[in-house]
Amino acid sequence: MNQASAAEYVLNNNVEIPALGLGLYQVPSGGTAQEAIECALEAGYRHFDTAAAYGNERDLGRALAASGIPRDELFITTKLWNSDHGYDAALRAFEKSRSKLRLDYIDLYLIHWPVQKLRNESWRALLELYERGLCRAIGVSNYTIEHLRELLRSSPLAPAINQVEFSPFLYQKELHEFCNEHGILLEAYSPLTQGKKLKHPTLVGLSKKYGRTPAQLLIRWALDHKLVVIPKSARCERIRENAAVFDFSITGEDLATLDGLDEGFRTCWDPSGLA
Repeated sequence: MNQASAAEYVLNNNVEIPALGLGLYQVPSGGTAQEAIECALEAGYRHFDTAAAYGNERDLGRALAASGIPRDELFITTKLWNSDHGYDAALRAFEKSRSKLRLDYIDLYLIHWPVQKLRNESWRALLELYERGLCRAIGVSNYTIEHLRELLRSSPLAPAINQVEFSPFLYQKELHEFCNEHGILLEAYSPLTQGKKLKHPTLVGLSKKYGRTPAQLLIRWALDHKLVVIPKSARCERIRENAAVFDFSITGEDLATLDGLDEGFRTCWDPSGLA
């Protein structure tokens, strides 16, 4: 087994998910997305994260179909967009995504954002999809502790995943602990801060110490915190580089140093004010 797919976690329904995946946020549809996905497949990635809102589900579907890789070796995530919330609308949106991806089932289907008034109806649709075997696992994205508490009060099933922005510069420790307490695996998007913090002196200094790039150190930090991590890149050399993180770990002391970089830095919209 190659490095990119070597490490896995077990979700709360016993489904295995690769610890590292390729995030496809802001990867343009067409040649760029196709090349990135093909490069990732060649580099050993088997976990891909897309969304209806990203506009590249068809690209992923085409690349997977052409790869010849057995379906059971792949782990594919997509997400319900805000305009498709509600029970019936969510069911229709899922079928659109599934068709674009050319898949009989989706490994992980997420509510992309906790849309007010409609998110619980959307979750009911996801439960239905899960019960019908069309999703191997269901979860949420950008949910705060309060959003999760609301869902857990009424749902017979806890989300398998909560995908949120997470990095040393946005170290959401309380959310991570809450998810651990309730058997919800935390998944980190924008773990590389979209490149905005790669030149931070502390990060640069530690990367030199480990003989790794700042990006590799950030990915390893997430893995050492037992997170699923989905760095995004459209460049083949970066995609390969991002996967070369399974032959080292960060010491406890250096992990604490990186934890201390938290400054609430976000590259995406903050969901904490959404009731």
